[in-house]
Amino acid sequence: MIISDFSKTKDKLLFTPGPLTTAMIVKEAALVDLGSRDSAFISIVQQIRQKLLVLAHVESPNYEAVIIQGSGTFGIESTITSAIPDSGMLLNIINGAYGRRISQIARIHAIPLIELIYDENQLPDLKEIESLLIENPEITHIAVVHGETTTGLLNPIAEIGEIVSHYKKAFIVDAMSTFGAYDIDMKSLNISFLISSSNKCIEGIPGFSYVLAKRIELEKCKKNIRSLSLDLYDQWSGLNTNGQFRFTPPVQILLAFHEALIQLEREGGISARAKRYAENNALLIRGMEKTGFTLYLTPDVRSYIITSFLYPNHPKFSFEIFYSKLNEKVFVIYPGKLSKVDCFRIGNIGQLYPVDIQNLIDAVGKVLCEMNIISIEQ
Repeated sequence: MIISDFSKTKDKLLFTPGPLTTAMIVKEAALVDLGSRDSAFISIVQQIRQKLLVLAHVESPNYEAVIIQGSGTFGIESTITSAIPDSGMLLNIINGAYGRRISQIARIHAIPLIELIYDENQLPDLKEIESLLIENPEITHIAVVHGETTTGLLNPIAEIGEIVSHYKKAFIVDAMSTFGAYDIDMKSLNISFLISSSNKCIEGIPGFSYVLAKRIELEKCKKNIRSLSLDLYDQWSGLNTNGQFRFTPPVQILLAFHEALIQLEREGGISARAKRYAENNALLIRGMEKTGFTLYLTPDVRSYIITSFLYPNHPKFSFEIFYSKLNEKVFVIYPGKLSKVDCFRIGNIGQLYPVDIQNLIDAVGKVLCEMNIISIEQ
């Protein structure tokens, strides 16, 4: 049985969608100086790329894994700017802040764009997607965020993938907060490009993103150069030619991520991690509801990655005070990112276990008492 190793550290517990609370063995893996051209490092990078493909149920040469220095947004921008040609057009399905960010990237680079916008608690209309593809045959690529951490909403990538495949379009999936926690079979879901980052559900530390791509789609990127450092094709070509990065790689972060992949395997793979996260989430929801909080999303659209809670309707509630008091008790939660509703978010991924969730719930009760919102700890 795996138990939390938080007691061995002085770190705060991060109830966020990333960066996450990480295992000590992962952090320790970064305490090594290794040259970026060292054969040992090149071998580790190759192992990481292969392991990522295995997690997505695909393999080379039909699929490739490309590592991009920088945060998850770097990987998204690399994909959007490299995959879509000047003659192409992006259909972007939006129901949260991270979907809006994809549109922002497209506009900055003057990429032709059609947006399909929904409320932040609403799933996309599949018939509307299909109608837009019929009415706009110039659309070449469709993008969607799988797990919108704006709210914790989970978009139906299987159903969207079927539509995309039927109309022979390329499918771009931002799986930043879901890859490693949900079993995503790229081939069966018709995904052309899947993007995630080191500090999410693989439970590494921040420093790079990665793009898993169909090789046939990756090869089309060769002529779509809009950026030097974010050129997805050139990055892939370099890694495949000599195993090296074009620019200085985050060596220690990659070493930690390699260890995180090993720890994922030892835990039992994605299915075991998903089970732990789902159990964490169920305990969190029960405890927060018992304390008096209301969830923003309904169960049919909610993921088990991060949960949005509405502000209590109480004159003494201040999120800033609530957040600060929890932080003082070593529990770090996340502010809301909604445009219309006041809420905050609590993540339950990373090296968190039921004891950590229960300790958070107990701390929430104490803070509400200190704020004179409830008279007794519930």
